[in-house]
Amino acid sequence: MKAIISFDEKDNQQLNGYPGLSLTVKKILEVLTATYGDTYELFSLNEFHFELWTLVEEDSKRGNDQLEHVAMIIDQMERRTFSYDSENSDPIYKVQPALSNNVYAYPEQGVAFAQIPTMDGAHLTNIECIFATSAFAMEQFLASIKERLWQKSRNELLLFTDGMDGLNHDQQPITKTVKREDVLLKKEMKEEIYQMLDYFFEEDRSFFNMYDIPYKRGILLYGPPGNGKTTLAKSIAHTVDAPAAYWQITEFTSSESISQVFQMANRLAPIILIIEDIDSMPEGVRSYFLNTLDGATSKEGIFLIGTTNYPENIDPGLMNRAGRFDRGYEFALPDKQLREQYIQTKKFDLLLSSEQLDLLVKHSEGFSFAQLNELFVSCALEKHQKGEVDLHSAIQRMKKDQKKGKTGKWQDNHSQLGFHE
Repeated sequence: MKAIISFDEKDNQQLNGYPGLSLTVKKILEVLTATYGDTYELFSLNEFHFELWTLVEEDSKRGNDQLEHVAMIIDQMERRTFSYDSENSDPIYKVQPALSNNVYAYPEQGVAFAQIPTMDGAHLTNIECIFATSAFAMEQFLASIKERLWQKSRNELLLFTDGMDGLNHDQQPITKTVKREDVLLKKEMKEEIYQMLDYFFEEDRSFFNMYDIPYKRGILLYGPPGNGKTTLAKSIAHTVDAPAAYWQITEFTSSESISQVFQMANRLAPIILIIEDIDSMPEGVRSYFLNTLDGATSKEGIFLIGTTNYPENIDPGLMNRAGRFDRGYEFALPDKQLREQYIQTKKFDLLLSSEQLDLLVKHSEGFSFAQLNELFVSCALEKHQKGEVDLHSAIQRMKKDQKKGKTGKWQDNHSQLGFHE
């Protein structure tokens, strides 16, 4: 297939910067008009509307009859790409049409999409463009896919991470669900959290309408790592009938990425937005984040869940003002009852006798769920290799590792190389 832009070495200069972009867009518009007989115009230039592009990608992969491949953009650049389909019963590589360097159109709706490759310093990036025959056509198209986008997002976990080059996004199909019964919490706290969620996502919103309560909620999950905060968040994402987005805060989080995530959330509302490690929000953008939470519509239809392992590092402004995070829930180290529940659920009985199980419950005080899980793996390996488990030694090793993790001190003496005990 002939490309829209075909050039030799002497033409390189004219494709640099804005003149090159303008020339490329002009040629794309000419090809669209020649192909469909309609005049198109540029509507969006590299705006953050990732969900529209995931729709185009899905339709290109599945061969949707409404989507047509119009043209390649730059000669000798990519036409196809490949991916590893790990969700297939027999995981395989699949070759599929590339979004980059290609023009696609929904001709019946009068809308087209193009990703124009461009060099940004030493990096190859894409400028994302959306075209339509009119403002009316664009509005009609967006209205027609709104429900489809929401339903599609319900079956995926939207992942956002702030990186050096901006906000990275991905979608992971929800295949392995975490059920509510898999979440081990104090009964009262667990019931309160899930009841709050169920009321929020009722289709008629009768609870909020009856009491004239703003349609927005925020909760903060805090406590030491490994005690179920992420498991609860996954359970919520998998069992609530709504899209769920997971946003990992890093040192690269910026005012721009904050705006992008909340713009996405507003478009897909009602939605669950999980903000992981909220205490890691860089100092320079905390005020912007707080102002975003205070915005008149920034949280409308958004159920916000923040998580942190270090509540002492949380900005006091998050908890000391209503409308940001309404409730805080502490995920402390599991008590005896919760440890016993976890040990039963994890099927330690396949490895240990009833007497050993009682000893494990008693002597695992101070262990997190994550540490109990690691202990299970250790015991399973020992059982497989030796035919029996030395539970006392396994627990002592875990306690030593726990102490090393807390002190972080390395030792080197005649008897042992490792961390100070």
